[in-house]
Amino acid sequence: MSGSSLRTESLRLFRVFISIGAVLIIWSVISLVKVFPEALFPSPWSVAKAFAELYRAGILSKDFAVSLSRAVVGFVVGAGLGIVIGVITGRVYFFRTLMHPFLSIMRPIPAIALAPVAIVWFGIGEESKYFIISYTVFLSVWFNTHIGIEFVPSIYLKVSKILGVSKTREFFTVILPAAAPHISTGLRLGASLSLLSLVAAELTGASSGIGYRLQEARQYIRTDWMFAQLIELGVLGALVDTIFSRIAKRVVHWEQVS
Repeated sequence: MSGSSLRTESLRLFRVFISIGAVLIIWSVISLVKVFPEALFPSPWSVAKAFAELYRAGILSKDFAVSLSRAVVGFVVGAGLGIVIGVITGRVYFFRTLMHPFLSIMRPIPAIALAPVAIVWFGIGEESKYFIISYTVFLSVWFNTHIGIEFVPSIYLKVSKILGVSKTREFFTVILPAAAPHISTGLRLGASLSLLSLVAAELTGASSGIGYRLQEARQYIRTDWMFAQLIELGVLGALVDTIFSRIAKRVVHWEQVS
């Protein structure tokens, strides 16, 4: 890592610590002056105790592993279908005309609205959860892939035609690299959405997972457990986003990805 990259990384970490520290200070002050009842708005030390309690009981690690596995399976299925369908609708006019309006109508439908349908179709097993997560990821990845493939700069295609490049080679050496920034953005967004839809998915009769534990904590009015699970979900989401961002910068190195 170069000196400039190291300084940039250090500055980024410093900003993260400053932000988290400021939130903790404000949170502690609100708790100390008792603006809200402890039962409704737990203090940082109550949440820390809840973390320790959940960890010692093995709940924290179990829920993390279960939820992460569901998110990964849903992401892989949804992202794979999203890229394939996005390439098809982006390149083939017939399929674009046939499928684009329908998929555009589906995009605003939230994952939580599909929970009852998923239960009817797949029951309360893992399939219903994979379906909800895959649905959310698919639409995000499809849309970005479609845009990237359809709107490849015409000058690229003209040059490849002048050079006599075959259609297959043109697709892999011109179209895909040009669309790669959009595809990587769709994958990064899809990874984040897989965690957002995870909670909705785990409302479909789950007996473990972060979403299930949030619902259980609500029933017992354990807001400290709720905060602990929400923080766990937020940290997981931030880590996933950081990983995808770094991979995108290395793979799609010809265009800056933030």
